[in-house]
Amino acid sequence: MATDNTWPDELRVAQVRFARPTDRLDEVIRFYRDGLGLRELYRFENHAGYDGVMLGLPGAEYHLEFTTRAAGSPGNAPSEDNLLVLYFESESRMYETVRRLGEFGAEPVATENPYWADHGALAFPDPDGWQVVLVPRPVF
Repeated sequence: MATDNTWPDELRVAQVRFARPTDRLDEVIRFYRDGLGLRELYRFENHAGYDGVMLGLPGAEYHLEFTTRAAGSPGNAPSEDNLLVLYFESESRMYETVRRLGEFGAEPVATENPYWADHGALAFPDPDGWQVVLVPRPVF
């Protein structure tokens, strides 16, 4: 199957951000930045009662934002099927990240959907219980 790597003309997007709240901002930053290896792109404090950080890959076109607010934030994952999936170039590259996560005490967990295990993937819960699925190679 051929894929088109350009945005459709009717949706000319320059950046994509996935944002969610957490009550464990420091732990979440450590997991995604130091454990997974995402880069810290930007950090803010006390912006309308929110603190937060944006983490992503080089270029900043795709990034994650984690926020917390002084009044508290609902941080727990709503289900085990809420996933961030990262596809690696090879199994050896994936296991470099698995090793680094292990050094931070992260242990793999079973996924709700057996599809991921069938493709050699490993899942790790972040401090809020959201699962990050590491896949050894793209599936399409």
